[in-house]
Amino acid sequence: MEEEDPSASNVITNSNSSSQRNLSPSMNTPVVSLESRINRLINANQSQSPSRSIYSDRFIPSRSGSNFALFDLSPSPSKDGKEDGAGSYATLLRAAMFGPETPEKRDITGFSSSRNIFRFKTETHRSLNSFSPFGVDDSPGVCHSPVKAPRKVPRSPYKVLDAPALQDDFYLNLVDWSAQNVLAVGLGNCVYLWNACSSKVTKLCDLGAEDSVCSVGWALRGTHLAVGTSTGKVQIWDASRCKRTRTMEGHRLRVGALAWGSSVLSSGSRDKSILQRDIRCQEDHVSKLTGHKSEVCGLKWSYDNRELASGGNDNRLFVWNQHSTQPVLKYSEHTAAVKAIAWSPHVHGLLASGGGTADRCIRFWNTTTNTHLSSIDTCSQVCNLAWSKNVNELVSTHGYSQNQIIVWKYPTMSKIATLTGHTYRVLYLAVSPDGQTIVTGAGDETLRFWNVFPSPKSQNTDSEIGSSFFGRTTIR
Repeated sequence: MEEEDPSASNVITNSNSSSQRNLSPSMNTPVVSLESRINRLINANQSQSPSRSIYSDRFIPSRSGSNFALFDLSPSPSKDGKEDGAGSYATLLRAAMFGPETPEKRDITGFSSSRNIFRFKTETHRSLNSFSPFGVDDSPGVCHSPVKAPRKVPRSPYKVLDAPALQDDFYLNLVDWSAQNVLAVGLGNCVYLWNACSSKVTKLCDLGAEDSVCSVGWALRGTHLAVGTSTGKVQIWDASRCKRTRTMEGHRLRVGALAWGSSVLSSGSRDKSILQRDIRCQEDHVSKLTGHKSEVCGLKWSYDNRELASGGNDNRLFVWNQHSTQPVLKYSEHTAAVKAIAWSPHVHGLLASGGGTADRCIRFWNTTTNTHLSSIDTCSQVCNLAWSKNVNELVSTHGYSQNQIIVWKYPTMSKIATLTGHTYRVLYLAVSPDGQTIVTGAGDETLRFWNVFPSPKSQNTDSEIGSSFFGRTTIR
């Protein structure tokens, strides 16, 4: 039997065949058999016409998710043992975007083999915590910036000073830190100076047995220190010469609060008044501010020296301008004495205040718009507040019942650190001139130094008076 010509079997052109198939004359055209179509598709990659492009699988989104084994099929191998370029790119892209462990859909539990073998792959969800467009660190060819670790605040003080006779009195202000890096502390009827650079202790003054120190406050610049006494006097001392330069009167009772402005020294007293003093004038005071119904225990000038905030044992917070003798703003939301007052160095008119044992809240005010911004319950008596000048954070010290120190992030008021160590109320607070270190004082007769704030350039740089001075000594 002679072998049949394949071309003759594939193409039927004679009229007899047409008549046998009952075809009309108009349909008497070449017909391609099914076997010929299959052979063309199989051999498409081997013999492609240079003048015609063949497109295949245009409705198949992903072969990698196809179950070829269901129909005893296998994926087409790479040509000449070389890696397919499009497949390699897809693999690298998938690994970079979704991670190297991204599962194929065929690996998902519960897949039924009765489903269609060609199907779209499900979307792989990225972690919400990823801030990079690529979710993994080991993706090929991808560079990642390091994730910034949260700032760590040391939980222990780097230095402790014994401070005998440091009074446990909520209404006094006995600690202040100068721009020249000198700490002033009122102990009983004496004032002592501690040089933070040399650790040298100097006794500045002794008021005698009939008087005692109730407040201390450094001038913004220079070496002058104001000392408020229990007899209602305010003394001005030149610390560089350990010499008293002036004594000013005007109050009838103890002076527990002092605040320096650009050219004015304000003093608050148990006699409910605030006196404005210009040390360049001969008069003891140039004006008297009245409004509080009880002892004035908190005083702070704003950073632009235009507004003075005062807090009293009458649970009131007042704001005064440079020329007023009556408060221009009055806040009565606190339910206990307001000693803790701090102006933000970052936002004009932003004022923070803290209430005593019956209140326990830190409140924020916008004195420009006269609005109460927010409040947070600290669950403890608020004794002091101070803002960081380097970052938008603040620190609070507390008394009853936890005696803790808290570093807060503003405006979220999330706690960065809670520091403990004092066994009595943390009544006194001062910030170092570089803005990184705070010193706290308590009725346990200790002063503790903590590194709580970062430097302006780095959040990991230690203060100039850092841990190299670690130890416990006495301030007198």
